[in-house]
Amino acid sequence: MIRSILLYLHKDGHEADHVAAAADLATAHGAHLTGLAVAEPLAAHAEYLPPEALDRYRDAWQIHNAGLETVFNEGVSHYALRTEWRSVEDLRVDRSTLDVIAQQARYSDLLMVGQIDPDRPADLVPSDLPGQAAVLAGRPVLAIPYAWKRRAIGHRVIIAWDGGRESARAVSDALPLLRRADEVQIAVIGTGPRGLTGPHGDLPGADIAAHLARHDIRVTATHQGSVDIPVADALLSAAADADADLLVMGAYGRSRFREMVMGGTTRRILSEMTLPVLLSH
Repeated sequence: MIRSILLYLHKDGHEADHVAAAADLATAHGAHLTGLAVAEPLAAHAEYLPPEALDRYRDAWQIHNAGLETVFNEGVSHYALRTEWRSVEDLRVDRSTLDVIAQQARYSDLLMVGQIDPDRPADLVPSDLPGQAAVLAGRPVLAIPYAWKRRAIGHRVIIAWDGGRESARAVSDALPLLRRADEVQIAVIGTGPRGLTGPHGDLPGADIAAHLARHDIRVTATHQGSVDIPVADALLSAAADADADLLVMGAYGRSRFREMVMGGTTRRILSEMTLPVLLSH
């Protein structure tokens, strides 16, 4: 069950669309919706700034986040929703905006974020924010494309299945959405899960389809044994063919030198996504 949704907002020109998408989903699931804005932490040298400079910095961010709060409140005003607004001005140099988002997300069932628009890059968060948030927060993340044409999310779902741990986690986290879907398709690209050789079973996708059937979810499974294009492109093509409004997939990432490095397929999906993507790690 989805009973609480956290929506992270930043000024990218798509804030109102993201609020509408989150409010629609919260309404469909009877969930509480919280909006979140975060101030940019101070740089390491900021400890040498005079107090009045720090006050001006904090005041500027309070004004910035107040604008996002107005967008959020206006966007949800037409819905019969339980809502809350959180503005975090945590200026400690040892914390990033991503750290704050991940921490706040742990108190919700689902984190929603917008895809970073390359024409309006965000200074506060990485371009692969949804994937990094999924890895760090321990919560599923629903990423909304910046070019998404508003429509209901979760009626036609495609699952990217590779038999791996992250993929299994994503399916489990998506169950509340899958139960409400009109159509669910399992897409198996390639010969098997990561680290294994050969196809996973005589009928790839059959075992996870049987598992979902026990949850009264009717699914179909498709298998492309080999493709001449990147897996991410094959998944997005399959989603387009199915007229899907949600892609469910595992988020692959690892920490290296205190930075999160996302897997190639995850990174490509996040940069080229054409539909909402639910990511789990």
